Amino acid sequence: MTAAEALPWWARLLLLRPRTVEASLSRIASSGRHPRVPSPFQIALGVARMWHRIVFRSETIGTSTSHRVRATWRARLLAWRPLRFPFLVAERAVAPLDASGLLSPSWRIERHLLGAHHDGAQLVYDLEILAAAHPGALEHARDAARAVVDGTHPRAAWLRDLCVFEGYHEQLLVALEDACERGPAVPAHAVDDPDISFAGYLAWCAQQPSGPAEFRALRRAGRFTVANGRRDLEPAATQEPS
Repeated sequence: MTAAEALPWWARLLLLRPRTVEASLSRIASSGRHPRVPSPFQIALGVARMWHRIVFRSETIGTSTSHRVRATWRARLLAWRPLRFPFLVAERAVAPLDASGLLSPSWRIERHLLGAHHDGAQLVYDLEILAAAHPGALEHARDAARAVVDGTHPRAAWLRDLCVFEGYHEQLLVALEDACERGPAVPAHAVDDPDISFAGYLAWCAQQPSGPAEFRALRRAGRFTVANGRRDLEPAATQEPS
């Protein structure tokens, strides 16, 4: 029996295609880039945390704190995120049910980078996935980003407007060029942040309960919440509700 087959029903539901996730984790382990590769069960807990972020911290996704909205009428309309979402789905720039990114092939992650705005260091997560799980994909994404920046991409204007904010593709190109040459650069403040760093996400998942029995025990003791994971060292009375 594989690890995917041993998952409880709710973990299988969160992962959607556990065998695909398991295959991605195997490639990541083989890459040698991440010393602690979590199990599919731990990834399911990480997906639950990501859904908590999407529902309760949506302001951390798809916005910009440092760049202005492009002056075009499309970008001004698409700056309203509920209106932008169906266009992102149609572009296949987002995979709404793949919260971890481990279900997506390299072309889908590339479309995500080209068509969905990432603020600042948030680019790093997807660059790390490409580097660890999809050999050669960083170079392909770099060439596509360069084509958007120099205007030779057939849908350059549309992709710029879909990403809404000025300077995004230039920032993406610099990050991809650097990642191709030296590997994805994770800012020091984000190394352990599972919202920003894929390495941080894997590390967070690897610290979580190893299986259903341990998960249930921690939940009963009040030492696990969806938002923050396990809290073994804190008294149960101080735990925040999930």
